[in-house]
Amino acid sequence: MSTTLEPEQAQQETDEGVVHILWMNGGLSCDGDSVALTAATQPSIEEIVLGALPGLPKIAVHWPLIDFECGPETGADNFIEWWHKADRGELEPFVLVVEGSIPNEAIHDGEGYWAGFGNNPATGQPMKTSEWLDRLAPKATAVVAVGTCATYGGIHAMAGNPTGAMGVPDYLGWSWKSKAGLPIVCVPGCPIHPDNLSETLVYLLYQVAGQAPMIPLDAELRPQWLFGRTVHEGCDRAGYYEQGDFAKEYGSPKCLVKLGCWGPVVNCNVPKRGWINGVGGCPNVGGICIACTMPGFPDKFMPFMDEPAGSKVSTTASKVYGTVIRRLRKYTINSGNKEPKWRHKGSELTTGYEKVW
Repeated sequence: MSTTLEPEQAQQETDEGVVHILWMNGGLSCDGDSVALTAATQPSIEEIVLGALPGLPKIAVHWPLIDFECGPETGADNFIEWWHKADRGELEPFVLVVEGSIPNEAIHDGEGYWAGFGNNPATGQPMKTSEWLDRLAPKATAVVAVGTCATYGGIHAMAGNPTGAMGVPDYLGWSWKSKAGLPIVCVPGCPIHPDNLSETLVYLLYQVAGQAPMIPLDAELRPQWLFGRTVHEGCDRAGYYEQGDFAKEYGSPKCLVKLGCWGPVVNCNVPKRGWINGVGGCPNVGGICIACTMPGFPDKFMPFMDEPAGSKVSTTASKVYGTVIRRLRKYTINSGNKEPKWRHKGSELTTGYEKVW
């Protein structure tokens, strides 16, 4: 006996066991985090979406950067319908990913809006980004803020900005929890490191599937295993700092602190991880660290090209210590570059053994 399902019922059965990822880039941003994720390799977005990782639940990604429903031929209304389904409680479970800072819609002059994402079918008017957060955050299994704009406000939240821009934790509250008991997960970066984000998403998906413990976050809601160490601790140039040997111009392989690098006090793993397939990363390719993964960015770290505040004391101490250490090490290097006294360079065999033949 066959049964014909109504369209809505058929859709519900098709979606059974599927975790939906709703990626909202309607905040104030440049979409650089979306672009960065396309470069992920550990794992890649293709591996996540196609279920190539063992034990990963089925995924349905609704992402403006790549979704064909965003195009003019299919119509954006088809794409935004997934958000309305989530609002109506028809998507369960779903992960809400937010890209871009959240403007304060209460401070403009009453006309228009700062940021929106799709239209309200009832009124035909744009839906404000903050309104989507109000509607969907309480219904989401997890909320992920991607990029420094979404996590802490970023460039748009600089002092004097007219929008009152803020990060998702500022908007929802730093102690906010999802209905599954998950805090907001912040993965900062300007742009975000592609593998940091793909790895975090995979962790959350395994957690939704009941195969991972509570995601470990630091006080700033960043994944601890990704942001638990400083740039300096993973930097190829750290040995030069310890020896008090600092670059005076760009292009030098030495430590860049005197040129404006904030690496010693910034929580970020980019130099250790590289950018793509272990290659690249700001100091690795000659760029200074401007602290883009920190809640105080950018205001507390400007002007970017100036020597960081407080570094004069630390670098001076490093120079004093480093000068002594370099001399001692040079002596040891010279000694280590000589063969032991019982064998040395020469035309005759002089290894300390007597000829017995």
